[in-house]
Amino acid sequence: MTDISIEPKQSVEYRPTSLVQVVWRRFCKSPAGVAGGLVFLALVFIVFLGPLIHSVDPAKMDIRARNVAFSLAHPLGTDNLGHDILAQLMAGGRISLAVGLTAMLLSLFIGTLVGVLAGMMPRLDGWLMRLADLFLSLPLLPLLLVVILLFRDSLRSLIGAEAGIFLLIVSVIGATSWMHTARVVRGDVLALRNREFILAARSGGIPERQIVFRHILPNVFSSILVSATLGLGSAIVAESALSFLGLGFPSDFPTWGRMLNDGVDFIRTSPSRALWPGVAISLTVLSVNYIGDAVRDALSTSGRAD
Repeated sequence: MTDISIEPKQSVEYRPTSLVQVVWRRFCKSPAGVAGGLVFLALVFIVFLGPLIHSVDPAKMDIRARNVAFSLAHPLGTDNLGHDILAQLMAGGRISLAVGLTAMLLSLFIGTLVGVLAGMMPRLDGWLMRLADLFLSLPLLPLLLVVILLFRDSLRSLIGAEAGIFLLIVSVIGATSWMHTARVVRGDVLALRNREFILAARSGGIPERQIVFRHILPNVFSSILVSATLGLGSAIVAESALSFLGLGFPSDFPTWGRMLNDGVDFIRTSPSRALWPGVAISLTVLSVNYIGDAVRDALSTSGRAD
C-alpha cells in the first residue's frame, strides 16, 4: 500500500498595497507623465546644481567676448554685453521656480481655505462663490500690471528692489489664481459633508475643526495636489509675462521673461538669445502640465484593480 503524504499548503503572505504605491504605479504607466517628470527633474538639476559645474557669474560682463555664438567657455554664447547666457539661464530659472512655487503655495492656501469654508458653511457658500466669480471675471494680466505699477516703488523703498518685487509678484499672482482650487475643493467637500463617516464623527461629539483636519482635508488632498501641479506652470507663465513686459525684477536681475524681452531686439542677428529662455519656459510649463495630468489620471483610477 502506497503511503501518500499531503504537504500542508504554504501560507501566502498578504501585503496590503497603500494608496501611494497604487498612485505611483499608475503614474509610472503614463509615458507623458514619466517624460514630464524626467524633464522637470533635469531642469531643476541644471538650475540649482549647474552653477557648481559652470561657475560663471551671470552678472559678469566680458566685453571681449560679446555676441559669441558657442564656445567651450560659453556653451550657449553671450549677449551684446558679454554676459554668459547659460549662467543667466540658471540664475533666471532659480528666480522663476521660486516665484512659481511660492505663488502656487499661496494660491493653494487661499483656495483650500475658501473651498472648505464654502463647503462646510452653507451661509458663506453663496458669498464666497460670488467672490470667486468676481475674481474669475477680472482680466488677470491688466490687473497684475496695474497693481505692480501702483505698489512697486513703495515696496522697493521699504524692503529693497529684489525682495519688494518678489513679494509683490508672488502676492499678486497667488491672490488672483485661487479660484479654480476653491471650486474644486468646495465640490469635494460638498460630496464628503454628508458621508457616513462624517456623520458618525459629528455624532461622536468631535468638533468641526478636527473633522476638517482629520477627515475632510485628507480626502481632498488629491484634488489639491493636481491643482498644485497645474498652478505652478500658470504662476511661472505669469511671472515671465510680467518680466517680458518690463514690470518684473530689475533689469540687472536675470529672469527668463527678462532674457526673452532682451533677446527680442536681437532676434534677427542673434535668434538664440530669445530661443533659449523661450525653450526653458516652454519645457518647464509643459513638463509640469504633463505631471499634473498624469497625477490626476493616477488618482482618479487608483481605486480600480490593476
